[in-house]
Amino acid sequence: MACRTHGLAVSKVVLFFLSSVFAAAEGHYRVPFRGLMRFNPVHDTTQRAVFEELWFTQKLDHFNGADSREWKQRYFVNEAFYKPGGPVFLMIGGEGPANPAWMQYGTWLTYAEKLGALCLMLEHRFYGKSHPTADLSTDNLRFLSSRQALADLAHFRTVIGQTRGLTNRKWVAFGGSYPGSLAAWFRLKYPHLVHGSVATSAPVYATVNFPEYLEVVWRSLASENAECPLLVKKASDTLAERLKDPKTYDNITKDFNLCSKLQIHTEMDSAYFLETLAGSFMDVVQYNQDNRAFEGVLGTNITIKVLCSIMGDESLGDPYARYVLVAHLMMDTFSVKCLDASFSNYVRDMTNTSWDGPAAGGGRQWVYQTCSEFGFYQSTDSPNQPFIGFPLVYHVKQCADFYNISTEQVAEAVAQTNEYYGGYEIRSSRIVFPNGSIDPWHALGITRDITADLPAVFIKGTAHCANMYPARSEDLPQLSLARDHIFVLLQQWLKQ
Repeated sequence: MACRTHGLAVSKVVLFFLSSVFAAAEGHYRVPFRGLMRFNPVHDTTQRAVFEELWFTQKLDHFNGADSREWKQRYFVNEAFYKPGGPVFLMIGGEGPANPAWMQYGTWLTYAEKLGALCLMLEHRFYGKSHPTADLSTDNLRFLSSRQALADLAHFRTVIGQTRGLTNRKWVAFGGSYPGSLAAWFRLKYPHLVHGSVATSAPVYATVNFPEYLEVVWRSLASENAECPLLVKKASDTLAERLKDPKTYDNITKDFNLCSKLQIHTEMDSAYFLETLAGSFMDVVQYNQDNRAFEGVLGTNITIKVLCSIMGDESLGDPYARYVLVAHLMMDTFSVKCLDASFSNYVRDMTNTSWDGPAAGGGRQWVYQTCSEFGFYQSTDSPNQPFIGFPLVYHVKQCADFYNISTEQVAEAVAQTNEYYGGYEIRSSRIVFPNGSIDPWHALGITRDITADLPAVFIKGTAHCANMYPARSEDLPQLSLARDHIFVLLQQWLKQ
């Protein structure tokens, strides 16, 4: 899954989808959350044809023995490197469709070739083609949770182990962003089933308010040019000020090529618009200089350096004008005809419960998980970040609007998540936690060794899930060393 989770991922967070601020529905739809690892759609259909879609009979509710309902969960297998007696690698799907490109490319396959591993990838319930219920109604979404997903993994591992004669093999879980968290928690909660885990860019600590995300965005932009985040802030502040005057709406509509005339009736309207534009910077920072092109992902050429070069070019006009140019660059890159900045349209799409709905690719599902488990709301509630106008209240209100989940219920759910998994205080063994310093999600991850058997790998200068992508000649030396270090850990653990 392309790290976009994740995935962690997320979210709000999450990760969404088409690895940009803009997503695909009708050429202008977007989900204003990011974070977690993603298996983005592959444009080369020959890649998909290489690996057959397989289906596993899964339980709908693992925690109710009286509920006998079942459904079909999608998974993929790569047996090319397997040597009898070798380990089993399990790539965990996240908040998007499982992309079979990961059965051909990625660091985990390099490890598999060296270690003679069988490789499996299991799609997350409620994402991609893995549909446990008839629709995405809030009542059905109660079966969508990390706990149910972990139980899916456990049941899958048990049954596949029995049917393929792999019960006594050593299984290793892999995941990035939200699936990275799942990889860690799988080892934590089912230590008898999984021997070790590589939990990349995993946000293991749940929090309702996550302003630290944008604080890392500030620092990551400043790492390229100290003036860059200041110019972004000036542009964002200017736009927010103009939104107070309806006389500016026609010009703003034209500037940003909006799909319809800008309408600001509530603070939710302005927050959605401001977050949409900020999302360009947030996404680019999160995936800066990664190697996702093999997945069919667009826009990998847009980096922090590119955005800061635009924001720093005085010949292009004032900071607001340069902000506009960044938005157009993103739209052009993703072939977006116009920018849908309508919060009411967003609400309409997010409350569509059909599997054919515009948010069924993952948006409705992931935001539900943030409301019911994780929070992760990337608010502007910190002075040490470059944006304005989308505070925590804007995020949590959506939980009520979309799923009838109150602010108090969100807070209680997040507290329960940390109580169940341990947050930063996770205690287990044979889990490695790689994170990148550029990636905003590292603020919720493990960046220092907990014990010798719970090591962190903090990679300076890299972004979200960088160590998972295929190696290339331009990789930073510390990224190559990190991949090597993880391999050495796997070798050691598989001998234990």
